[in-house]
Amino acid sequence: MKILTKNRLVVGLILISAHVFAGNHLWNTHIAIGLGKSHNRINIYRLGIRNDFSNKPFQNHQKGLNGYYEISLNRWNIGEENIYGAAISPIFRYQIGVFSDQIQPYIEAGIGVAYLSDTWIGHRNMTTHFQFEDRIGVGFRSEYIGINFGYMHYSNASIKPPNDGIDIFILTSMINL
Repeated sequence: MKILTKNRLVVGLILISAHVFAGNHLWNTHIAIGLGKSHNRINIYRLGIRNDFSNKPFQNHQKGLNGYYEISLNRWNIGEENIYGAAISPIFRYQIGVFSDQIQPYIEAGIGVAYLSDTWIGHRNMTTHFQFEDRIGVGFRSEYIGINFGYMHYSNASIKPPNDGIDIFILTSMINL
């Protein structure tokens, strides 16, 4: 039964990603690699594909509100324990301005959904495979690369107790395709 549920999740994420990325130009797509650590020493490894929102009504060339969708695969590790996850999140970014005609500093925030392969990691009981992924961050981006420092929180929003949740600090680098 668990295998069928996981297969449905993978197929669902593939269909969502095809819809999100369909019709967009390649230069709006980015690869993101993140490394982080939770407050209780769980290591986080993250690989994501990001695609900028196609409609940016609140942005000019200097500053404004825009954003992207991110689909990610995650590995959480502590000692010999590993769990894996897949997530999709819309992220809203406020570009603060432009420095040196190239560097664009920003702040960002978003809430998405995730599916975890297991509900236990370390002494944390996540209770459900389904989790919400909340995040905030600061960073900069240029034409080719970006760097972001962020805080992420995974939780089932008390859908089913206990709701231990997990807090993560993560450093992400981004390469524009």
